[in-house]
Amino acid sequence: MQAPPLVVDLDGTLVKTDVLAQSFFSLLSARPLRALATLVALLHGKAAFKAALAAEADIDFASLPFNPELLAFIRAERAKGRAIYLASASDRQTVESVASALAVFDGIFASDGVTNLAGAAKARALCDAFGARNFDYVGNARVDFSVWEKAREVWLAGAGSRLQRAVIARFPEARIVDPAHGHLSDYVRTLRVHQWLKNLLIFVPAAAAHRFLPATAWSLVLAFVSFSLCASSAYIANDLLDLNNDRAHVRKRDRPLASGRVPLGHAAVLMPVLLVLAVVAAWPLPNRFLVLLGAYYALTMVYSFVLKRKVMVDVITLACLYGMRLAAGAVAAAVLLSPWFVAFSVFFFLCLAVIKRCTEITDRIAKGVGDPKGRGYIQRDLPMLEAMAAATGYVAIMIFALYIDSPAVTALYRAPNCLWAICLVLFYWISRVLLLTHRGEMHDDPVVFAATDFKSLVCGALVVVIAALSI
Repeated sequence: MQAPPLVVDLDGTLVKTDVLAQSFFSLLSARPLRALATLVALLHGKAAFKAALAAEADIDFASLPFNPELLAFIRAERAKGRAIYLASASDRQTVESVASALAVFDGIFASDGVTNLAGAAKARALCDAFGARNFDYVGNARVDFSVWEKAREVWLAGAGSRLQRAVIARFPEARIVDPAHGHLSDYVRTLRVHQWLKNLLIFVPAAAAHRFLPATAWSLVLAFVSFSLCASSAYIANDLLDLNNDRAHVRKRDRPLASGRVPLGHAAVLMPVLLVLAVVAAWPLPNRFLVLLGAYYALTMVYSFVLKRKVMVDVITLACLYGMRLAAGAVAAAVLLSPWFVAFSVFFFLCLAVIKRCTEITDRIAKGVGDPKGRGYIQRDLPMLEAMAAATGYVAIMIFALYIDSPAVTALYRAPNCLWAICLVLFYWISRVLLLTHRGEMHDDPVVFAATDFKSLVCGALVVVIAALSI
């Protein structure tokens, strides 16, 4: 006797994400005004909003983070001749696109712009189609209890441990295909804590000015914490807006949001919480620091929405974001940034920003996956970008060399001629980074590379030792 139809939920079950939330963030990234305009449809109900969003959003449905265990189970059941259906509260256009991408479903059930097919509404639709107790249902949320009550067999996929206990308490014969695997480490990765290394730049102005007092040190620690929390909030916003492109990237597809290990809703809540905590940490600092923090966050938002898709404007923006950390550190430590320091920083950070783009293009050439998505560059730009990276890096060294021979250096160093050795260290490090980038061996982020690469750490230690001997 043939088994009754197997009906599968979409969000959080078949795919490890919320397709509605991704549709909104994808549209918000590409056309912010249109995304906000779809919210007006909420006045006519959830189903109308879903329909409006489905008509506007552009998602690569084939790249969604599907649940591999559930998908294997579906294909095995289908091979036995069992009918498989996809039932979701998402709009029909969205559900049809997902079904088309997988080609394993015999039919779909979905919201139609008027009826929101969730909970009791979904249960009624399935009972009308198959009859009560004449279908098996795979879900992952409390709203699915109404459907499970009418199903022959209860299946869970992607459900957390708390829901599993609640379902098994009511349906002892419930079966689990694949439990949720969220871990605290995934949330830490979402914050991109490793990127906080960039915020160590906040300490550089005080070090360059030889100004490390107890009160200064405390202010710098607060500034570091504040910028780190603010940056994490901005990284989450960027990841939410860039889900499509991240899933097309060789390494970024494994990020917690892109892979579905952290729910998009959790990230959307975490983002403003981190920003508020950043402001709280910065409150004891001068008002100018708060202004810089706000300007930094605003620039990152503009970058995420617009500037990252603009050729060369994106690298200039990245360099400015590096520079704003230095400016914030100067404000927190109450020191002035010298023109020499500013000039060196501008070209050095431009070098790092261009290397970041070179790395992405080099990686895509090696993988044979075409031009970078969501950027304004093409693969043929690589030789010119590599030349720009070399030029800006070596100009930074030249500025440092001119600084050594300037009157400004004598106020801080008793043996400034020793600083010439730093030029040699910088030449070695920048040249090595350029070569590794050309070979395709560079990390996505050169700052993270510098903080984790042994030879880079040795170079950093040499710079500190040489500077100390020069004082």
